[in-house]
Amino acid sequence: MSYVMGIDIGTYESKGVLVDREGRRVAYQSLPHSLEIPQHGWAEHDAEKTWWHAVKTLSKALIAEGQKTAGFQASLIEAVGISTIGPAVVPIDHNGNALRKAILYGIDTRASKEIDELNQKIGPAEILRKGGHYLSSQSAGAKILWIRNQEPRVYDQTACFLSGNGYLVYKLTKERVIDAYTACAFSPLFDLQKLDWDDERCVYVTEREKLPRIAWSHEIVGCVTPEAAEATGLSAGTKVIAGTADAMSESISVGAVNEGDMMIMYGSSTFFIQVIASQTQTEKFWPSVHAVPNLHTLTGGTSTAGSITRWFVDQWLQPGESRDEGYTRLTRLAEQSKPGANGLIMLPYFSGERTPIHHLQARGTWFGLTLKHTTGDLYRAILEGIGYSIRHNIEEMRLAGFPPRKLVAIGGGTKNRLWLQAVSSICCEGQYIPKVTYGAAYGDAFLAALGLGWYDRLEEIESWVEYTEVLLPQSKEAEIYEKYYRLYREIYEQTKGSMDALSSISKD
Repeated sequence: MSYVMGIDIGTYESKGVLVDREGRRVAYQSLPHSLEIPQHGWAEHDAEKTWWHAVKTLSKALIAEGQKTAGFQASLIEAVGISTIGPAVVPIDHNGNALRKAILYGIDTRASKEIDELNQKIGPAEILRKGGHYLSSQSAGAKILWIRNQEPRVYDQTACFLSGNGYLVYKLTKERVIDAYTACAFSPLFDLQKLDWDDERCVYVTEREKLPRIAWSHEIVGCVTPEAAEATGLSAGTKVIAGTADAMSESISVGAVNEGDMMIMYGSSTFFIQVIASQTQTEKFWPSVHAVPNLHTLTGGTSTAGSITRWFVDQWLQPGESRDEGYTRLTRLAEQSKPGANGLIMLPYFSGERTPIHHLQARGTWFGLTLKHTTGDLYRAILEGIGYSIRHNIEEMRLAGFPPRKLVAIGGGTKNRLWLQAVSSICCEGQYIPKVTYGAAYGDAFLAALGLGWYDRLEEIESWVEYTEVLLPQSKEAEIYEKYYRLYREIYEQTKGSMDALSSISKD
């Protein structure tokens, strides 16, 4: 027998899985960690203490569990695949040391001035033409420029700017690599047509020499070094693939790999990946390649989702109550509320907003509060507000000419049945629910298997996946939510100017 290992680094938790050639799980481990918010609009992880620590811990734990359950040795693990939250930016020096904490994906909005600077120098139309989409808080290239502008000493010491998975691939292999899917998010540095770094754009951000080479996610890019083997328990020489961002691996892990398939990932934020047949350009979303050649994606995401529910639960925890117990109690209270949260609407823009409005200064609010409202109403309004934001994205995808044909729901939020049902009714769409999910780590394992040649096509992941049900919209709920959704859209349009003004005042 032989095996592959997948490890995923999430916003609040990392997971690892060990599987055999047929996709059967041999071992599974998870490890919680925290998100650092040093100031409003910033979001960071310590690449060494959080990411690399998680890889070392999970790898050893998976091997130990596998030895107990399957009696195998680490030498039987043929390849490792890693995914991380993305895009993230990690500058390393010539010795491979991280020079600062990793700047995370679109929830980190610090580079708004750099986005304006790049738009002025390059031009939004030109950025759209080569990159496929406009700059936003998701654009990692703007965050590299922020480091250059705000932390010149860090910039001068930087030998290479890596993504999250790229940093961990480096720790395992000493190879400086980024996968093509993640590179697409390093706007405005990446040319979507040529699938390579754009020398003309690099002039405005960083030297070409500070960027890693580009590979496909399933491509074997190196082998575990003796030093990394000692740290992780893996065998030296174990193959390592380029890996990718967590959302892409998540979509693969649940079989959302055919044209029209759309994954909705319910995590700290929501993220969408829809498989499309050809490249496109759009102002609303982030067109990209797929993990493998000859496939394309239309991606998008909200800035906050589970991070709001987590924040709310933490504020309402009772003495001696765990967070899980708090989630359960508040969900029960929300179930006592009615669809529409008794006339309460929540805008979920607690960290600005990504798609489809791309509004860094957007702010969250509850609209319609009265003395009759309860904690359950507040919590239900959160779940529904995130549902309205999901519907907004789906509507804009349809308008762009890419209506989703099949929605697959994944992520920690899928444990909340009330939330899922509300989203189905709000969006008037069914959601496929996988029977068993191991998250992005499972997709990483399949990509490793694909890189080894165990499988020939990405679509063969379907042999690993089974769905339990399709959660359908409830017609009566859908009628109610239709009215509230229209108000949700109106409230944002009527208050977005005030959001900008408030943001400006709060910075003074």
